[in-house]
Amino acid sequence: MITTKYVNYRQVLDLSGIHLIWISVWCTLIAVLFRFFHWEWMIIPWVPVALIGTAEAFLVGFKNNQAYDRLWEARKIWGGIVNSSRSFASMVYAFNTDNEEVGLFDLEDRRKKIVHRHIAWLYAFREQLLVPTEWEHIKAEKEHSHHINHRRNRLIKAGFPDYGRTPIFLNKYLSEEEAELQSHYKNFATYLVSQQAKDVNHLKNIQAISDFNQTQLQACLNEFYNFQGQAERIKKFPSPRQFASTAFIFNVLFIMLLPLGLVNEFAKLGDWGIWVSIPFCIIIGWIYIIMELVGDYSENPFAGLMFDVPMLSICRSIEIDLLQMTGETELPDPISSKNGVLV
Repeated sequence: MITTKYVNYRQVLDLSGIHLIWISVWCTLIAVLFRFFHWEWMIIPWVPVALIGTAEAFLVGFKNNQAYDRLWEARKIWGGIVNSSRSFASMVYAFNTDNEEVGLFDLEDRRKKIVHRHIAWLYAFREQLLVPTEWEHIKAEKEHSHHINHRRNRLIKAGFPDYGRTPIFLNKYLSEEEAELQSHYKNFATYLVSQQAKDVNHLKNIQAISDFNQTQLQACLNEFYNFQGQAERIKKFPSPRQFASTAFIFNVLFIMLLPLGLVNEFAKLGDWGIWVSIPFCIIIGWIYIIMELVGDYSENPFAGLMFDVPMLSICRSIEIDLLQMTGETELPDPISSKNGVLV
């Protein structure tokens, strides 16, 4: 997640620098051919170009709206996980039947085990969401942006030491036997929630909590399943490619036609107008490129790039809150933004 109030020039160039180069070359080439080689046959009227640009603006706007909906839904899901995690941990420590047959130290260990397992679930779930799908930028090896996106991902990992330390967190908050089971399950996060349900039910069976308490805790665990399913829906179902692909194709088509219609309009001002058309052409084309890229990257909120929902920061915030509920005093530091990015 970008945390600066305004996107700085480095972030803009990192996102669209290559595109800015090729559009500058194309606009300059058309101006040179028109001025020195008199290739007037390639010039087209401005009206059809403007109509294509208008249609493309509507299509890109629709795509960006859908991308923003996916991004905002992903953030709401993790916001729900924050609230439900606090409620779950507080209920685990608040519910008690005062059954003297249940040892106080034994009950405390069971409570801490459940809370620690929930923290492990957070990091395991985050790691599963970061596994790239074939339509994400980080996975699209045939695209020219493949190496750029991998470089962005490496810079993020280098800037945040905790970014790839999920196995360490699992070993810290799970028993050795449970941590080793990760390789046996395709969806380890689902397994951890199921184990939570078993432990909660066991607390009811030994009468450490009442039946009603068990029902409330199970309802909270069901919420975690709902949040997990909602996030997996966004992760595993792409923004419909028929919309995303056509917006990209029409954008390229409009930018290719843009200087062919614009240079003739500026030529009416004189020879100097031909050269003035170049920066105007670059600016107009660059605006459309930025609109396309913003929507294209925002539609994948769990891609491991700077446009993501800051899952690591959210996990750390929940971890700190839950550890404080268990009485821990040695707490990890919150995740801070670096270079205008929070992960």
